[in-house]
Amino acid sequence: MFSQTLYYGLLIALAIALVFAAFTDIRRRQIDNWLNLAIVVAAPLFWWSSGMAFWPDVAIQFGFAVGVCVVLMGLYALGVMGGGDLKLLTALALWLSPMAFLDLLIIMAIVGGGLAMMFLIRKIMMRIKSKEQVKLPYGVAIATGGLWVLSTTYFPHDAIAAVAP
Repeated sequence: MFSQTLYYGLLIALAIALVFAAFTDIRRRQIDNWLNLAIVVAAPLFWWSSGMAFWPDVAIQFGFAVGVCVVLMGLYALGVMGGGDLKLLTALALWLSPMAFLDLLIIMAIVGGGLAMMFLIRKIMMRIKSKEQVKLPYGVAIATGGLWVLSTTYFPHDAIAAVAP
């Protein structure tokens, strides 16, 4: 019973951290290192509470996160993404199964595309002629994808349905 309570408590804490990351990225175009570190540090507790065996489950999860980090570092080196986004996605890779992470990437791409369109429309409507590149708060897209995956994959649907009117 304790591990189940811890499991859902950690998922709720992760959801809160994702919302906080989105808001700070909107406000300051920055995702704080301490927030990413807290997500990373809580991952082993999540592994334990979800019943993952050290071998091979935790090793696979850790290896997957390292692979995600390597790919994202390449994108960062190309200037495609920011460092905070890289760290947040790598931290989330410690929590999510590879299939759930793929779902996150799909939702993130859809939301990120919508966000880019909104910024472009805003720029056109306000007749902003600056050649300066606009920084998108992509933490919003990452958080939306993460929250989507948490709600559809990790929380029980029958418990949610029982609470709904």
